[in-house]
Amino acid sequence: LRFSSGSGGGLVQPGGSLRLSCVASEFIWEYYAIGWFRQAPGKEREGVSCISSSDDRLYYADSVLGRFTISRDNDKNTVYLQMNGLKPEDTAVYYCATASKKGVQDGTCFPHGNWWGQGTLVTVSS
Repeated sequence: LRFSSGSGGGLVQPGGSLRLSCVASEFIWEYYAIGWFRQAPGKEREGVSCISSSDDRLYYADSVLGRFTISRDNDKNTVYLQMNGLKPEDTAVYYCATASKKGVQDGTCFPHGNWWGQGTLVTVSS
C-alpha cells in the first residue's frame, strides 16, 4: 500500500496558486474516496475537498468553492488539489486522507479509514 502527500506546499503570496498531490494505491481507491483536509493553528480540522473513486462526485467546502479544484489521474493513482486565489486564511497544514465514499455521495467530506498522508504546509502571506 502506498499513501503519501506529495509535494506542492510552500509559501505563496495572496492571490497566488499552488498544487498539492497525493498518491494512493489502487487498493485504497477501491474502498474509499480521497479527501484533502487542513488544520490551521488553533483551529479545528476542516474538510476542504473530496473526490469519489466510483463516480465524479466532488465536495468543496464553502470557503474554497470557486478557487480550489480537486481532480484525479487514474493512470497515476494521484489526486491533485489545485489552489488558486489563495488567501491568508488558507494557511494551514494540508493532509490527504481516505474519506467516506458514502459521505461524498451525500454531499459531505469527512475522514474514513484512517489512512493519512504526512501533511504539507501551505503559507499564504505577503
